Amino acid sequence: MRISEIKSQLEAADWDGLEQVMESFRLDKRAGVQKLLVQFEKKKAAYEAELERLEAMRQFEETYKESPYICGIDEVGRGPLCGPVVACAVILPKDARILYLNDSKQLSEKKREALYDEIMEKAAAVGIGVVSPEDIDELNILQATFKAMRIAIESLEVKPTLLLNDAVTIPGVNIKQVNIIKGDAKSISIAAASIVAKVTRDRMMVEYDKIFPQYGFARNKGYGTKEHIEALRKYGSCPIHRKTFITHFV
Repeated sequence: MRISEIKSQLEAADWDGLEQVMESFRLDKRAGVQKLLVQFEKKKAAYEAELERLEAMRQFEETYKESPYICGIDEVGRGPLCGPVVACAVILPKDARILYLNDSKQLSEKKREALYDEIMEKAAAVGIGVVSPEDIDELNILQATFKAMRIAIESLEVKPTLLLNDAVTIPGVNIKQVNIIKGDAKSISIAAASIVAKVTRDRMMVEYDKIFPQYGFARNKGYGTKEHIEALRKYGSCPIHRKTFITHFV
């Protein structure tokens, strides 16, 4: 069998069957085959390490497994100078396996986009809450964040029985809550919520960039980069700027 054909067989094997396929070529002493086996051994080891990492991230879901519908909550957009704050609520099935779930800040844009699609496909329910810059100015950012979270919870098609929150306790919600510091790196449910919230808001800021191109929103997503601040000083604010956030620049 040609080495290219062996490679195709290894690539076609699922993770559970990969070891058996590899074993069938162990006695082939060709250097190219042995090199392939080493490569796929490393891939298999990385996959197994990822499963272990994900299992550790299920600690809170496992602790509260008797609760029928565990919901992860997270937000994005508390720090930018403009645009909305976006919260997301995600209920994953008990047996959900989504590789590479993590704090959205630890992932590349390409990986977030791919995970967003997988989360939306596999989740039992997803809710989004968006609060405008005007409301942020009126309420303050913390209260606006709580409002976005309540909207996200209320928009779920499945009513949660437990909320896993990233470092906050949401007022005005009559559902048991568990406040987890750095929860987006410790809970698969919160990690999923952080990814969906991040991708949702980033896409919004890319659309705003088409309307207000002078600020570079597609690149900075509304955060106070040097480019953004220079544009603020040159052009003044636009309708999506948070007036209470830009008093030092305008």
